[in-house]
Amino acid sequence: MRCPKCERTEHQHKIGRTDGGSQRYRCYSCGCKYTPVKKARGYSPEVRQKAIQLYVDGMNLRRIGRQLKVNPQSVANWAKAHAEHLPPAPVPEKVENAELDEIFTFIGEKKTGSTS
Repeated sequence: MRCPKCERTEHQHKIGRTDGGSQRYRCYSCGCKYTPVKKARGYSPEVRQKAIQLYVDGMNLRRIGRQLKVNPQSVANWAKAHAEHLPPAPVPEKVENAELDEIFTFIGEKKTGSTS
């Protein structure tokens, strides 16, 4: 092991592990504590892409989180970041005619007569 501070290789001793399981070392020459090989943090790009694909297909954030075993807020952050990189939507031309269907709902009197 080589100390990242003083660059010495002698007097490097193991002093335990981190919460993530990485080996920690201490340089007894300068007192520096360090982890030589740090573990990668975060989720892989494949998991992120799968989450975005599921979201685009219509699955809700909580279900995606349960299925991929990630926090739903992470899925929301990934979807938002992905949406920011999309090109802007085209602006429609001027609309001259529009057709609408009408739905009529009638509410009559309540039929609350006695049933006995």
